[in-house]
Amino acid sequence: MAEKKKSGLGRGLDSIFGSNVEQFLDDIQNNAQEVPGRKELEIPIDEIRANPYQPRKEFDEKSLHELADSIRLHGIFTPLLVRKSVKGYDLITGERRLRAAKIAGLQTVPAISVDFTEEQMMEISILENVQREDLNPIEEATAYDSLIKRLGYTQEKLAERVGKSREYCANMLRLLKLPQPVQEMVTEKKLTMGHVRPLLALKDEDEIFEAAEYVQKNKMSVRDVEKYVKDLGAVREKKKKETKEKDPLIADIEHRMSEKLSTKVDITGKSVNIRYSSTEDLNRILEIIGMLEEHLS
Repeated sequence: MAEKKKSGLGRGLDSIFGSNVEQFLDDIQNNAQEVPGRKELEIPIDEIRANPYQPRKEFDEKSLHELADSIRLHGIFTPLLVRKSVKGYDLITGERRLRAAKIAGLQTVPAISVDFTEEQMMEISILENVQREDLNPIEEATAYDSLIKRLGYTQEKLAERVGKSREYCANMLRLLKLPQPVQEMVTEKKLTMGHVRPLLALKDEDEIFEAAEYVQKNKMSVRDVEKYVKDLGAVREKKKKETKEKDPLIADIEHRMSEKLSTKVDITGKSVNIRYSSTEDLNRILEIIGMLEEHLS
């Protein structure tokens, strides 16, 4: 008796599409890939729920409106990929087309429905976006993190899946250690991945954020940033050495002043340095030491 041919989604994802998700999706849409529950439909837009695993958060409005204009004239050539849910359909791929269709005023869109599991839907959604290379660095790093945390990928499997080196994937994942405001600078293209990677060598989030603002303000090159971070490290090591050699009495005064003023205080040589972060913070310090009214008069 001949062995019954297994349908594509009856096997593990590794054996379904290997590392080429785009080809796998093209095969489904062209009816070249045998999958259970495949149906070609015309679905009302309001019955389609956005993909919760979509790693791409930024969509260019100008590009969307250009696509909407094309859809008004020619319609949608490539159907959306969806799966049936309890209420309506979950979008798997095609969010850009769906958004443009809404702008174009369409009531329904062509779609292909397939019976993906939740895990398959997540993996395909993320990998399809990564392989198309239309994610910004933070979106890409977040997508990698999702594959590791939610699907149990190792860094080796991640690298194999996305067609990158393990070192590249590790460097991308490290971007998520940046403070949120610095991640937003990368997302908004105020800083590049090359600019922020050296900042990860700094001590804490406040120092990283301050350095990122300085780099952006001064429009530094990547090489300049690397030198800047190296110099900051040298200054920090010098301060650490000075602290170790500092007179215990001076160190105690520093500590008590820092506690009283709720900010960093350095006593070096014959100077006292009190750090403040803004005009409001300076006024707070002046009030504590009884100089606010004098300062304002």
